Amino acid sequence: MTAAATTPKGERRRTALAEAAAELLAEGGFDAVRHRAVAERAGLPLASTTYYFDSLEDLVTTAVEHHSRIELAAGRRRLEEMATRNRGVQATIELALDMLLGPATGDPETDAEAVLLRYERLVATGRRKYLRPIMRTLSEQFKELLMETFTRSGTPVTDAELEKLVALVDGAVVNALIEVDPDPRAAVARMLRTALTENAGVS
Repeated sequence: MTAAATTPKGERRRTALAEAAAELLAEGGFDAVRHRAVAERAGLPLASTTYYFDSLEDLVTTAVEHHSRIELAAGRRRLEEMATRNRGVQATIELALDMLLGPATGDPETDAEAVLLRYERLVATGRRKYLRPIMRTLSEQFKELLMETFTRSGTPVTDAELEKLVALVDGAVVNALIEVDPDPRAAVARMLRTALTENAGVS
């Protein structure tokens, strides 16, 4: 963070740029996060992106972190709602899918495109070594939230079981995308339900 971002005005502008970058990242992946595009989305001068961020890598890193923090906060809110309402398997599946695939919109076509963009972004993240530190931190926090989700739902899992469930979701998504499944989210939900009900010993 530059010294300019430590003033109230600087913090507001930097936050606006981070929000804009995160939106562009979610909509179009890493290629969409460019100085000009971010400045235009935030409604700020082009020079502001280099004024408040040391480099494009710094801007992209901030976008990844900002987007992930929003998802973590949303997942936490959903978990608290679930804790006071339905803690059944279906509610758990829906929340887990929101965390792993992004929130559902109710439109299968829109959801399928969002899943595709999400996995394209995840694969592209691996090619950017500068993102590895923040991704390790964020991944651990997502893991903790998922563990708590399953525990509160009455279907607690071990670290090894969670790893298998996430791998199951990833495999189901990739398979659905390869087969051009119009609703990969539904395919993943079916597989995840089978795995969870087997673990819980319910039908």
